[in-house]
Amino acid sequence: PEECAVFHCRGCWTVLGDSLQLCGQEPPGLSVLICFKVSSDVICEASPMVCVEGALHGCTYYSLSCRSCGLAVGFSLYSCGSDLAYLQDLFCFFKDSIICYLLKNQMIIEASKVNFPAVTLQE
Repeated sequence: PEECAVFHCRGCWTVLGDSLQLCGQEPPGLSVLICFKVSSDVICEASPMVCVEGALHGCTYYSLSCRSCGLAVGFSLYSCGSDLAYLQDLFCFFKDSIICYLLKNQMIIEASKVNFPAVTLQE
């Protein structure tokens, strides 16, 4: 609880999730927070998309967006290589699309500047 944070949409400040739902470390090449649960204000698009470049090249994913303002806030992998298979069906927030509110010291900070304790999917 000492390092708890609430994740907000950068566009409209809608609550998207919190650090109690974090369940993994970001993979190399991706700047994301990985959660197993998100708020009802996160829309998971119905049609999968295929990534044609970058760290997710060749992966099929569902886009995640903010219900209030429509900002793209992340993705949920549907199909991918074995190196990213542990991310399938989880929610990955783009760090540059969210803002964190740190509960203990009541600060608002960029998600890319927050260091959460190491978490593994086993925990």
